[in-house]
Amino acid sequence: MTAEEKKVIFASSLGTVFEWYDFYLYGSLAAIIAKQFFSGLDAGSAFIFALLAFAAGFIVRPFGAIVFGRLGDMIGRKYTFLVTILIMGLSTFIVGVLPTYASIGVAAPIILIGLRLLQGLALGGEYGGAATYVAEHAPHGKRGAYTAWIQTTATLGLFLSLMVILGTRTAIGEAAFADWGWRIPFIVSIALLAISVWIRLSMNESPAFQKMKAEGKTSKAPLTESFGQWKNLKIVILALVGLTAGQAVVWYSGQFYALFFLTQALKVDGATANILVALSLVIGTPFFIVFGSLSDKIGRKPIIMAGCLLAAITYFPVFGALTKAANPDLAAAQAKNKVVVTADPGECSFQFNPTGTVKFTSSCDIAKQVLAGASVSYENAEAAAGTPATIKIGETVITGYSSKGLSGDEAKKKDGEFKKSVADALKAAGYPTKADPKKVDTFMVTLILTYLVILVTMVYGPIAAMLVELFPTRIRYTSMSLPYHIGNGWFGGLLPTTAFAIVAQTGNMYNGLWYPIIIAAATFVIGTLFVKETKDVDIYARD
Repeated sequence: MTAEEKKVIFASSLGTVFEWYDFYLYGSLAAIIAKQFFSGLDAGSAFIFALLAFAAGFIVRPFGAIVFGRLGDMIGRKYTFLVTILIMGLSTFIVGVLPTYASIGVAAPIILIGLRLLQGLALGGEYGGAATYVAEHAPHGKRGAYTAWIQTTATLGLFLSLMVILGTRTAIGEAAFADWGWRIPFIVSIALLAISVWIRLSMNESPAFQKMKAEGKTSKAPLTESFGQWKNLKIVILALVGLTAGQAVVWYSGQFYALFFLTQALKVDGATANILVALSLVIGTPFFIVFGSLSDKIGRKPIIMAGCLLAAITYFPVFGALTKAANPDLAAAQAKNKVVVTADPGECSFQFNPTGTVKFTSSCDIAKQVLAGASVSYENAEAAAGTPATIKIGETVITGYSSKGLSGDEAKKKDGEFKKSVADALKAAGYPTKADPKKVDTFMVTLILTYLVILVTMVYGPIAAMLVELFPTRIRYTSMSLPYHIGNGWFGGLLPTTAFAIVAQTGNMYNGLWYPIIIAAATFVIGTLFVKETKDVDIYARD
């Protein structure tokens, strides 16, 4: 690797690390942001709505891919880089100084979601540019190894966000961090923005793009060429359903969903969960380079497909093992004293209340709301129509109530009595209110999390090289960016929100895993049957 090639990889990767750091701060602080910006809602809806705001940044990523991909193919990779980093950095900084719901009311979450949308647009133009830029500098036969460094940036950005959060938490204490200290990681990002802009100004344009521009071969209508011609559109579709959709759900399951699962379902304290996830990232991250380099030798496709298959087969037992290692008291209570909600299905609602205006009054809804608030996994059983819901915890049966028609004071009194009865029964059955730090098997948790990260490196390490090799230079930025960001923005980014909604509806804390398992399995089948290997493609021959 020459000095110039090292500079290209370093400059591209460092700027992209900072951009991912900005983007993932929000995800790492979702629980605190829920309390700061969605405090007008009940706790369950506030967290789901905070995840939706997190997901908003992912929803618009394909639109960013279209806008900035078009610019990247028409005016160049370098200047598109500069625009995306500026939008991302400034949006992140503003989140750090944004007044909360308590200060300005509903305007706070509206502005927050607007800033997340800007971040998503910027990220939609970032990744495709970075991957294209590095790949077009890489010698033939080493694109997997070179672009694998770009693949590390999302994980390193997440790692950096966790480290800054942990350092701030440790320095000022949990209470101060929850109150105002959470702003510090957002505010310091302005320094990272300055470094990123300086680095990107020093970069030269990609030689492939320079050559194409000098020959007058740049695309005048990259969107039309990419998506208006079937010969290219069918490759875009295959890249989505046969590669990036499965890659995305494995990525977000192994890193973000695992973090949320530890803190929300298993009730491990935030600092411990962040440390364990960060440790697994340190151990697992080198495997991006390992699998990227290996893909230059044996091919991209077999490694990506193997990662999807392993994820689909092992997620249920792996997350079950994670429960036993992180919160053995909870695992023991679930095995010994199952919780069963018996209710008339006709009075059970889908309890998503983003506006805070819907009142759930049926005995079924109230029973499930209480259990969800306590993060208790339960099974559902059907009762005769018109009968009140019951909660069975071990051998204890608690009859629910309907608040319909009750006065405010009566409903409040009933609610307090019901919650106390449930809490007492859960305590007697051995259900912990939080994970006991002394009983967390840190070695086993780290081992499990590292396995999940290694699956991430299998599907993610070779993906950039493969996407670059699928499309010609003149429309590469646009063509590869869209399937990547639909896959990672929609299928992957919506994973935490979708999974937790499934859990909230079904009551079983493992049922959210069906979403990544089904997507990963579908990608394995489609990719194996229809996607062609690309490692020996000459990326310039098609131009």
